[in-house]
Amino acid sequence: MTNKQGVLIVNLGTPKEPTTAAVKTFLSKFLHDYRVVDLPRILWCPILHGVIIPLRAKRVAKLYSSIWMDEGSPLMVYSVRQARALEALTGMPVELGMSYGEPSIGGAIDKLLAKGVDKIIVIPLYPQFSSSTVSSVWDSVSRHLQTMKNRYTPAINFINDYADHPAYIEALKASVLESFEANGVPDTLLVSYHGIPVRFSNEGDKYQDRCALTTKLLTEALNMPSLKIVMTFQSRFGREPWLTPYTDETIKNLPAEGVKSLQVISPGFAADCLETLEELDEQNREIFMHAGGTSFTYIPALNDKPVHIEMLRQLAEGAK
Repeated sequence: MTNKQGVLIVNLGTPKEPTTAAVKTFLSKFLHDYRVVDLPRILWCPILHGVIIPLRAKRVAKLYSSIWMDEGSPLMVYSVRQARALEALTGMPVELGMSYGEPSIGGAIDKLLAKGVDKIIVIPLYPQFSSSTVSSVWDSVSRHLQTMKNRYTPAINFINDYADHPAYIEALKASVLESFEANGVPDTLLVSYHGIPVRFSNEGDKYQDRCALTTKLLTEALNMPSLKIVMTFQSRFGREPWLTPYTDETIKNLPAEGVKSLQVISPGFAADCLETLEELDEQNREIFMHAGGTSFTYIPALNDKPVHIEMLRQLAEGAK
């Protein structure tokens, strides 16, 4: 036993390119996951392949085109930078895996094992636990370990949540204060998280509580009693009720309540992606300004900021 440790960081995944064909492939993998949509397959698969993907793929590809960077998808670009920066900071081998698409979680595990690693610290880049994200990562890690031809199984240290980690809260605080310094203190700071179906919460998913905890700790860290802070949930999908209040509806109503300047942060996203750059910074900006707002600022995700990489270092080294 060498006791050599490595780190696997995991995010959701992204289409390889902003084309209809690539988006179809990505959506098929993503929406086939039972952790994401738990309808019986005999009902869901015909709907997914016969209705949802054909109707959504072209439109979603166009949205991706609007945020695509020269190096590729923002989520992929920032995730790769995170992995390389974390490796440089810790001296440990670090690999990136995606739940849907490439680089795969299984492929990342194989790369770590090929480097002689016998303990893998798995960090899903979802600060607030949800069964639809973090549990899906666990499924993929476990499934790959079960199917490996190599009979050796590495030790796994799985970090399922860091919603209240002090370095995470400090990193969020620093981002907010940096934005306030550059753009002024707004009437309201809106803290938006990706939503999940209400049913998931009723069935025991602690995601809503973890989001509320992060928001509470960020509010306390900012220590600005006169600042109005509102927590909302975005990106709802399908017909069943999702966690409320909804981000878009809240933003639409704020100007009528006297809010003219708004800044928005989305702490649940470790890297900027379609949901932040297009949904929040484009769609919801338009909603707010059209409703009578005068100033809208989106506060970027932590991405590859040094404070974020330092937080990931603390997670990784604390799990040794």
